[in-house]
Amino acid sequence: MSYYSSEENDERSAASRKSQFTNQQSNHSSTGGGSGSHSRFRQQTPIPPTVGKREEANVLRARGLVALILLLAATAVATALFRLVRQQERRDFENQFVAHAKEIVTVSQSKANQLFVALDSFASSIGAQAAAEKASHNISWPFYRIPSWSVQAKKLAQLTGVDNPTVAVVPIVQEDERDQWNRFAAQQNPIWYQESVDHEGYTEFTVEQLLERTIPFIHFYDPNNGYQPTPVRGPGEVFPYFQAYPIGLKYGRPEMITNVDILNSSKQTEELYRITKEIRGPTIGFTRIPIAPETTILGSQIVQPIFDGADTEAEDRKIVAITGIGLDWLDYFKNVLADDEDGLVVVLDSACPSLLGEREIKNPIESQRNIITYQVDGPTAVYLGDDDLHDPTYDALVVSKTFVDLDIDQSQLPEGSCIPILKLRVYPSAELEDSFQTDNATIYTVVVVAIFAFTTLVFLLYDFSVGKRQRIVMDRIVKQERIVSDVFPTTFRDRLYEDQAKTMVTGDANMLDDDGPNESFASRGSSMGTAPLADLFPNVTVVFADLVGFTAWSSAREPHQVFTLLETIYGAFDKLAYRHGVFKVETVGDCYVAAAGLPEPRDDHAVVACRFARDCMKKMKDVTVKLEVSLGPDTSDLDFRTGIHR
Repeated sequence: MSYYSSEENDERSAASRKSQFTNQQSNHSSTGGGSGSHSRFRQQTPIPPTVGKREEANVLRARGLVALILLLAATAVATALFRLVRQQERRDFENQFVAHAKEIVTVSQSKANQLFVALDSFASSIGAQAAAEKASHNISWPFYRIPSWSVQAKKLAQLTGVDNPTVAVVPIVQEDERDQWNRFAAQQNPIWYQESVDHEGYTEFTVEQLLERTIPFIHFYDPNNGYQPTPVRGPGEVFPYFQAYPIGLKYGRPEMITNVDILNSSKQTEELYRITKEIRGPTIGFTRIPIAPETTILGSQIVQPIFDGADTEAEDRKIVAITGIGLDWLDYFKNVLADDEDGLVVVLDSACPSLLGEREIKNPIESQRNIITYQVDGPTAVYLGDDDLHDPTYDALVVSKTFVDLDIDQSQLPEGSCIPILKLRVYPSAELEDSFQTDNATIYTVVVVAIFAFTTLVFLLYDFSVGKRQRIVMDRIVKQERIVSDVFPTTFRDRLYEDQAKTMVTGDANMLDDDGPNESFASRGSSMGTAPLADLFPNVTVVFADLVGFTAWSSAREPHQVFTLLETIYGAFDKLAYRHGVFKVETVGDCYVAAAGLPEPRDDHAVVACRFARDCMKKMKDVTVKLEVSLGPDTSDLDFRTGIHR
C-alpha cells in the first residue's frame, strides 16, 4: 500500500489527541500518549552538543579582536600623544633657547664694540693732552702725569660695560731714563694718589699708607728670590706701571703696582705689549685675575697704544705709552636676560693658544688653549671654570658667534705670536630644558587612556548585555530545536528550516501579492505561506495497535493512573520502534500508529513491521504485569491488538 506522511496530518492528529485526551479525562478514562513518546526522537535525532558553539567561538574571537584593537589603539594614541607633547615642549625649549642665546650674543657683541671704541677714544684723548702739555710746558713722555686721572679713568671704566675693570697707563721708559723716571715717579705718585683718594672718597687707607706700599724704583718680583721686589738691571726699554684705577684693597690691605715692569712680570704680558707695539693697534690677551689668596680666574687684558702728538692720522707717530684694561668677561653676561630665563651656558674660547704665567721671568711654560665657561641665570652670571664645561648632550643646539675679532693679519706677527679671535658659544643646560617639561604630556596621556578605558568598559557592558540576550535566545533556540526534532523527522525538520528561511526573505513580496481573504488554502500553500511538506513513500508498512478492554479499565481509574499506563506502555513501544527503525506516526487515545519504510525508505519494511508488532505484544504483557501493584489487579487483563497494512 502507499502511505503519505505530511505536516498537516501531524497537526490534525495532535489537535485530535489533545481534544480526545481532554474529553477522556473528564470521563475518568485516558486515551492519550505521554512524554515517553518523545524519547525515541531524542535518541534517533539527538541535538548536537555543539549547537551554537561555532557562532559562540566566532563571537569570542571577535570580542577578543575588538578588545585587542582597543588596547592597541589606546597604546598607539597615548604613545603618539605623549611624544607629540614632548616634541612640542622640546621645540618650545629650543626656540626659546635660540632667542635667549641670540640676545646674549647681540648684547655682548655690542658691549665689546663699545669697549674698544671707548679705549681708543681714551688713548687718543690722553695723547692729545700730552701733546698740549708738551707744547705749553715742554713736558713729554715718559715724564708726563695725566691730570685728573681718577676722573678720566672712571669714565672709561663706566664705558666698558663691566663692574670692576682695572685701568692703567704704562709709559715706555728707555734704559738711560730709568733713574730720572724713578725720581719723577717719587715726585708725582703722592699727587695722583691724593687726587684718587679725594675723588673716590676712600676711607680704608690714606695716601701715606699707599706710599709705604709703593716700591720707589722700577722692579719686578723675582720668583727665584721668593718673589721679592728686584730692580730691573738688564738692557732695553721697560714698561713700568704708573697711574692705575682703582686704587683698592687686596686681601684687606692696599695693593700697589706702581713701578712694576710688566715686561718682566709674565710671559703673557710681555708678549701682549710687544705685539701691541709691533702692530701699532689694540690687542687682547688672557690673564689671571686674583679673586682670593692663591685663587685666580681667567680674565682678559686689552691694551691700546698711546701715540706722541695730536695728529692721529700720521703713520710715523711714535708710541710713547700703552694704556690697558683688565676685566672679567663675566660682567658682560649680566643683566641681559629676564629673571625667569635661567640655565644658559656661555663658553668663551680663543682661536689660538696663549702663554699664561704670573711674575715669571721669561721662563717658557706650557702653551694651552684659553677657555672660560659661565652660566647665565636671568640677570646674573656665574663663573664655572677655565674649561669647556657645557653639557655635550646639547652640542647640536650651539649658537656660535665671533665675540671679538680685531681683524689682525696673523702673518704680520712675530713667529710664535698670536692675537686671539674670541668665539662665543652658547649652549642650553638641563636646567633650562627641565623648565619647559611640564606634566601636560602625562596628563593628556592619562586622559586618553581613561577615555579608552571608559570606552572599553562601555563595550564590555554592552557585550555582556548582548551576550546575556544571546544566551537567552540560544536557550530558546535549543529548546525549540529539541521540540521540532521530536515532532518531525530529521529530513522534514531540515526542509522546514529551509522553507522558513525562504519565507523570511520573500515574505514581504508574498504579502503584497495576497489576493485577499477569499484565497483558498491550496493556493496559499500552508499557514506559513509555503507549499505543504509532503512526500510519497510507495513502499511502507503501517502498524495499527490498540488496547483491548481499555475503555472499561480507564472508566474505573483516576486520570493520573490512565496517564501512567499509557506513558509506560507507549514509552516501551517507542524504545522498540527506535530499536527496529520504525517511525512512530501518532497515538490517538489508546491507538498506537507506526510505519516502517519512512522517512528513510528500506526494502525489508514489512519484515521490520512484523517484528516490531510481535515485540510490542510481548512487551505489553510484561508491562501490565508490573503495573498491577500500582494500578490494580485487573491491569494485567488488558490485551493488545494489532494490524499490519502494506
